[in-house]
Amino acid sequence: MRKVVIGGTGMTRFGKFLDSSLRALAAEAAATALDDAGTTADEVGMVFFGNAAGGLLSAQECVRGQVALRQAGLQGKPIVNVENACASSSTAFHLAVLAVGSGQCDVALAVGAEKMSNEDKTVPLKALEAAADRDEFEALKARIAPGGAGTGSVFMDLYSSLARDYAARTGATPADYARVSVKQRRAGARNARAQFQEEVSVDEVLESRMIAEPLTLMMCSPIGDGAAALVLMSEDHAARKAVQPVAVLASELRSGRGDDPEAPPAAETAAKAAYESAGLGPEDVHVAEIHDAAAPAEFMLSEQLGFCRPGDAVGLLREGVTALGGRMPINPSGGLISKGHPIGATGAAQLVELADQLRDRSGGRQREGARVGLAENAGGWIGADVAAACVTILGSARH
Repeated sequence: MRKVVIGGTGMTRFGKFLDSSLRALAAEAAATALDDAGTTADEVGMVFFGNAAGGLLSAQECVRGQVALRQAGLQGKPIVNVENACASSSTAFHLAVLAVGSGQCDVALAVGAEKMSNEDKTVPLKALEAAADRDEFEALKARIAPGGAGTGSVFMDLYSSLARDYAARTGATPADYARVSVKQRRAGARNARAQFQEEVSVDEVLESRMIAEPLTLMMCSPIGDGAAALVLMSEDHAARKAVQPVAVLASELRSGRGDDPEAPPAAETAAKAAYESAGLGPEDVHVAEIHDAAAPAEFMLSEQLGFCRPGDAVGLLREGVTALGGRMPINPSGGLISKGHPIGATGAAQLVELADQLRDRSGGRQREGARVGLAENAGGWIGADVAAACVTILGSARH
């Protein structure tokens, strides 16, 4: 495999944009990434378009990428549509890395886009339900919300169940979960592309509307719209460009453990493979972007990714290790909770943030001296685990 680098990135602001189309969002992100890479659309050899739920959200199926990028100057290029729940665009990035690394092309474009906002709020919630096994959907709801007292959002009910289990194992409190949201909102307030850009207090988080005990509204990621894109190049091709390359040290995709609760979760297996591929360990990571669809996920994933021992993740937060200015900031973008979570765009947006960090262009969110970044992006739920998880490790030119 050839060495692969990120040559350019682009991202729209995340938010609720009822008057913007998916096409406009995707085209903006792609054009910004190509410009950042000093690359024209003609130079792109392959395009991988990540979108999770366009068919259910807008009735556009089958040719989503060709439609979304119709006016982006990419006509005639191989466009591969990638659907993998909330891990759609990290999977698109993974495939782009393989395409460049294998020599299929010198330049590939990975785009993630989703338009979820709708005047009918039930539409995105129903679309999200499709990321679970429909044959066991009623059994899943009964397991995570006994007595049928669900919220209408199966994934928030799921995170509620996981949060209660985690608290029982570790002693984590609702205030600890609130502190995750406070940290994420503080970072989002320094990110001009974040959906939420105001700081909040622990009391404000705890007093916000209860969604699913113990999760309040401010502990949950919002519905939103947005797009992000990355230009991948071979190292040799990038050397001929006036770009600041970011090395792709590892990109690993795994499916979940299914019905075996004793097997390691997908995030853990993907992380172990990524560390081995990069020749690094969790202690080498300077900054991370992880899939905090709800606040407790930061604790669970910190342990699965090896950042600490089981049960010690709350301590990382309390000691300031994972905050802006800490030794290893987690979600300096604001994470899904503050930056937003247009599901098909999330994985690519995480990688845009890490590339910015490793290029020293994150402004007030910058982790000084960042040389290694890790992203974990997951999607769907089957049995006892997420359906898919992708872990990517990036390195700066200084690495």
